[in-house]
Amino acid sequence: MERSGIYAQRLSKIIQAETVSVKNQKEKEKFYRLHKLLRELFPNLFGVCTYEDYEGSFLLRWKGQTDNDPILLMNHHDVVEASGKWKYPPFSGEIAEGKVWGRGTLDTKGGLYCMLQAADELAAEGFHPKQDIYFFSACTEESDSVGADKVSQKLQEKNIRFSMVLDEGGMILDEPVGGAKGTFAMIGLGEKGCADLRFVARSAGGHASLPGKNTPLVRLGKFMAAVEKRNLFTADMSPALCETFKKMATRMRQPLRFILGHPKFFKPLLLKVMPMVSPAAGAMVKTTLAFTMAGGSEGANVLPQEAWVVGNMRYSHHQGWEKSLAAVEKLAKKFDIEVEVMDPGFPSPLSSHTSDAYHLVEKAVTQVFPGVVPSPYLMNGASDSRFMSRVSDNCLRFIPFRITEEQLGSIHGIDENVDITSLPPAVDFYKYIMKEV
Repeated sequence: MERSGIYAQRLSKIIQAETVSVKNQKEKEKFYRLHKLLRELFPNLFGVCTYEDYEGSFLLRWKGQTDNDPILLMNHHDVVEASGKWKYPPFSGEIAEGKVWGRGTLDTKGGLYCMLQAADELAAEGFHPKQDIYFFSACTEESDSVGADKVSQKLQEKNIRFSMVLDEGGMILDEPVGGAKGTFAMIGLGEKGCADLRFVARSAGGHASLPGKNTPLVRLGKFMAAVEKRNLFTADMSPALCETFKKMATRMRQPLRFILGHPKFFKPLLLKVMPMVSPAAGAMVKTTLAFTMAGGSEGANVLPQEAWVVGNMRYSHHQGWEKSLAAVEKLAKKFDIEVEVMDPGFPSPLSSHTSDAYHLVEKAVTQVFPGVVPSPYLMNGASDSRFMSRVSDNCLRFIPFRITEEQLGSIHGIDENVDITSLPPAVDFYKYIMKEV
């Protein structure tokens, strides 16, 4: 059987091991069952590595010829729930239509499989890495990220610093931006900070038959409408975004080719236009605040003494946590609303697209995926790698899978799947990284 078929069958076994995680999860047995399966699937790798358990998350160390400038490769093994009607059961690992189907195939058991498979094959060949290679996989990424938080602190206490961290992030897409004709490998250089805020409006309450003006829910409604209407947060373009535009411009027609090829010169125009293009484009240039939960009185005829909404704020690098929070608090005060910080998040600095680490990933892409254009970008989502900024200046975010827009939309949705033909080159990508670092 060819490589893609063998890899598909092995990945299928990993998908069949259900590892849905929830916040403050105490029972970890299902994660340890997966660890056992991984030992069976990758005996050569586990035979040359030390293994440390962190309450269901694990850290492997493959000792190299030197412990200078080690690297850390990451992919989490927990997944989100799989509700809704799926074409194939979400934990069946069904191999059909040239794909492996199931929760985690893309996010990120598929990446974890290819990463460990590459290392296992190298270990079987007698390969000895030049420097230490660490592998980390968390069982908490989709819930509270406590695993990555704890491990990064432990590594920091040991004074271990990595020349490169490579975690989940962008993938390989056709025309990721409208008009950019070509296939691009989107390599994440960083991610926004992710904070949860609770907005509270209070009153004396009362009976709904005698409503006054500006009751708590009304004030909250006005506040949320104002957040959407006003330019509450400052817009700017990071060096990473400027470089993204330059890469995309190489595959565009005029006049976009010229405009995006000179992003600094056309900065005022781009900052004005991007929020009009799409929510995703607008999120690239400023802090965002999305309202996700709400509550009021428990009676249909009772005015609430306290009403609240929860907002998820993704703060930009240029405005940061404190200034973004201050802008929100200033507006909330106008509506007599209190702001409570539920979770300030963990800010993630931007890595450089001119670093040796980035160039290594860039070279691996061009070697394994001919014709694909490597491009840096800024992630809007969050990953465990943000905690690894404690121990590395070069935290990159990329999974070497070629996917479609439909597959991208299946992440955290229904019918998540990966093409079996994507597996061999992904294994080769990780091999290249480990041999050339």
